[in-house]
Amino acid sequence: MTANDPLSPIRLQLMWDRLIAVVEEQALALIRTGFSTSTREAGDLSAGVFDLDGAMLAQAVTGTPGHINSMARSVRHFLDKFPIDTMKEGDVFLTNDPWKGTGHLHDFTFVTPTFRRGRMVALFASTCHVVDIGGRGMTADAREVYEEGLYIPLIRFAHAGKVDKTLIDIVRANVREPVQVVGDLYSLATCNDIGSKRLIAMMDEFGIDDLNRLGKHILEKSRAASLEEIRKIKPGTYKFTMRADGYDHPLDLVATMTIGETGIDVDFAGTSPVSSYGINVPICYTEAYASFGVKCIVAPKVPNNEGSLSVIRITAPEGCILNAPPPSPVSTRHVTGQMLPDVVFGCLHQALGGKVPAEGTSCLWNLSALGGPGRAEGDPAEMAKAMPFNIISFHSGGTGARPGKDGLSATAFPSGVRNMPVEINEAISPIVIWRKEYRTDSGGAGQYRGGLGQVMEVGNLDPAAFALSAYYDRIQNPPRGREGGKDGAAGDLRLGSGAKLRGKGVQTVPKGDRVVISMPGGGGLGHPWARDVKAVASDVRLGMVTPEAARRDYGVVVDAEGKVDAAATADLRRAAAE
Repeated sequence: MTANDPLSPIRLQLMWDRLIAVVEEQALALIRTGFSTSTREAGDLSAGVFDLDGAMLAQAVTGTPGHINSMARSVRHFLDKFPIDTMKEGDVFLTNDPWKGTGHLHDFTFVTPTFRRGRMVALFASTCHVVDIGGRGMTADAREVYEEGLYIPLIRFAHAGKVDKTLIDIVRANVREPVQVVGDLYSLATCNDIGSKRLIAMMDEFGIDDLNRLGKHILEKSRAASLEEIRKIKPGTYKFTMRADGYDHPLDLVATMTIGETGIDVDFAGTSPVSSYGINVPICYTEAYASFGVKCIVAPKVPNNEGSLSVIRITAPEGCILNAPPPSPVSTRHVTGQMLPDVVFGCLHQALGGKVPAEGTSCLWNLSALGGPGRAEGDPAEMAKAMPFNIISFHSGGTGARPGKDGLSATAFPSGVRNMPVEINEAISPIVIWRKEYRTDSGGAGQYRGGLGQVMEVGNLDPAAFALSAYYDRIQNPPRGREGGKDGAAGDLRLGSGAKLRGKGVQTVPKGDRVVISMPGGGGLGHPWARDVKAVASDVRLGMVTPEAARRDYGVVVDAEGKVDAAATADLRRAAAE
């Protein structure tokens, strides 16, 4: 191999890095052209490049694990229906099939073949969440997937560069926000096209005719690096159980993790059966978040692709809530599926003897509000005049405390989506966010404190009732602390007038009333009295912890300004020790 070999090890590494830049530009193109707030503001999307066998070679850093890792499986479904030799330049394919896409009907996955000099060299795929897909809307109330909206199988969006206008007309006629939804479909096709152009430019620059050797290099190196990290962990079998609120009754998520020479196997046998409501999870989404949880702890620095994912194997019995078969309702599959990193963390905590965060809120606490005729209970004459709107705004509680660090406040983990500025949805609807602030004392006490949740108070400028679609968890079962740390605060949902609301389901916020959404805090890590006194004082001074909680949970006597009474603190701790 000569120094000028276009496929020398150094050049392969340069091309690998360049490939990641290509898919990152692909994702940024989707953000910049996206119509829905979930895409352009929250980054609820994914983008990646695949070889001709459907193996993901690189993914954009921008995006969510639920989209990226399930999209990694999705491309092979497209290839099964549309073999490589049937694809033409200018073809674009799409689906929102929950079992062959990314878990629910609100997500569209687009796949585009890339041709260079008349020869197919790669595939680009992308996914984003659309604001509406018809049916009941974004709610956990449905009993079958057919109620949840328009279900589009794997079909062509464009054939030889010509968009299927019939498909566009069908989508437009079935959704409440046709401009946003159709706009996002074109954005998905556009970002794949951008990726294709950048890849061709890269191949021209490096003088390569295909991705075969580069792809092999990427996958083999990633697989080997992942196995190297896995083999540092004590082999064995570890089991962990988490109880979640469920819809009408609690559910148990049970994981058995086996760590061995060839990788990590996680089996969810023993998990609760499918629900009658839309909190079920297709296996593709279960694989996505369970494998992400493992990678976060075991091999976080190894790039995410087919090679690194291949050594993490996820199974769940068909018929359990984590492998719900069609036509199970799955619209809010994330409320269950995003708990899975915390479940696998529980197994890895045993295997690693620590070094794992405490539990966090995990599931998103999004504001999903709907207004206009037929959307909420109220005087029919008034509702007929109400302004129609349909918004989703991404918000989060606190994460669990981390080894050596506090948890992150109001931060989306594991999804990684950004909290959405309230002004964005206020500008396109009559909704007003009257209050949005950290929730004091919500972070679980510990040597390292859990991240704080937040409180939002939401009303309607339009003099009419509106509907809240709730899909929240951690109300009955708050995030648990670890190694002596205390639990985070449980979530709470109620009207401003005082009435408590259910954590899941579409509910009416009456005319003139508001809804108060109090998000959970993350669990603490380590015994609270091991926390540095100065850190406790700082928390009090910043309003994260009250003086009462500092005294009760940390054994620190401090005033509201953060001034510690050292003598009183010593007396309090001495008395407690006795």
